[in-house]
Amino acid sequence: MRKLKLYLDTSTISHLFADDVPDKMADTNKLWDDFVSGKYELCISQVVVDEIEQCSEQKRNQLIAKMQLIEFEVLPETDTVKALAKEYIKGGVLKEKSIADCLHIVYAVVYSCDVIVSWNFKHLVNYKTINKVKIVNAMNRYGEIGIVSPTMLLEEDEE
Repeated sequence: MRKLKLYLDTSTISHLFADDVPDKMADTNKLWDDFVSGKYELCISQVVVDEIEQCSEQKRNQLIAKMQLIEFEVLPETDTVKALAKEYIKGGVLKEKSIADCLHIVYAVVYSCDVIVSWNFKHLVNYKTINKVKIVNAMNRYGEIGIVSPTMLLEEDEE
């Protein structure tokens, strides 16, 4: 059986050390164990790399150490990525000022990921965005993409 191909946005990675939201941090770390075990095919983009680079030195070092525990592919930017990002902005998926969030979706769609994993409920994991992505993708002959929080990928322990 094929592994699900997941795109990790920066919020997922940064919540590994989010002491201010312990439930989200706990769920992210549980899911990270699945990542370490190789349960999923994982992808990020240069956007994620750049956002991690902008963190404080201590947090950046923590995040990089966690990233070194998993296998992932950094998806390259292409003309197709740039063109679809423009279509998303034009189609009202997100505003130009949220281009980084827009690009997270675009990379996942262009590279045929099954799911985007994000804690960003404002711009990514919400009905309005998911619906508009579906519409713009259909107009541009791309498939649908799931956008979920890390909690939604956790399997319940049967007792």
